[in-house]
Amino acid sequence: MTQMQTDEMANGTVGSEAVIVADHVEKWYDNNFHVLRGVSLTVTKGEVVVVMGPSGSGKSTFIRTFNALERYQKGSITIDGIHLSHDLKNIETIRREVGMVFQQFNLFPHLSVLQNVMLAPIWVRRWPKAKAEAEALRLLDRVGILEQAKKFPGQLSGGQQQRVAIARALAMQPKIMLFDEPTSALDPEMVREVLDVMRTLAGSGMTMVCVTHEVGFAREVADRVVFMDSGLLVEQATPDDFFNHPKEERTQKFLSQIL
Repeated sequence: MTQMQTDEMANGTVGSEAVIVADHVEKWYDNNFHVLRGVSLTVTKGEVVVVMGPSGSGKSTFIRTFNALERYQKGSITIDGIHLSHDLKNIETIRREVGMVFQQFNLFPHLSVLQNVMLAPIWVRRWPKAKAEAEALRLLDRVGILEQAKKFPGQLSGGQQQRVAIARALAMQPKIMLFDEPTSALDPEMVREVLDVMRTLAGSGMTMVCVTHEVGFAREVADRVVFMDSGLLVEQATPDDFFNHPKEERTQKFLSQIL
């Protein structure tokens, strides 16, 4: 890959609107563990980027910096034109535009499925209850669990709970969705139902950054696959090039272990 191609890849699709711009992001834990080492990545509107890498590579930490769940010490991050600083107003604005789905579902066990999805729009966006309820029901239908609306999280399977978590994130009407290993806590038979929802979401044009080891999903849905190791962005390419023609030795070794 030429330097020009590398630069174009780091900057997303040339000529498209950039919605995430991370420029030489650096992060340390306790001033001695260098978890992110000058990572740069640009994601364009409507793009689906899958981030892969071994445990401890920094991939989850990296995407968590996009909504200030993790702070970075050097470099810069801009989300939808807003510079992500320590300014609480900027952080609050960005978090309203960025939805996130975690490995653990983090649902409120004492609230019904419907109430879980309604909560943030009512408290953060100040929607009236009727509007929040109508949108929550629409989203639960969209993720295929409308019939579970009155149940509590503990009455649902893991796959159903993760679909509730996706609906809850979408209820804030985000411009960007982040997924941090959303299927890794699920039994194998439940993985597909969550990935199907993510495929539909990607097909709708949502900008998505997904940390996952689901190779089939990456091959089918991703516009670009990014590989991280030891806090570095080692390689990025289209799914075909990444899985069939990896250029870096470290990428080749990783793929030999998971394919």
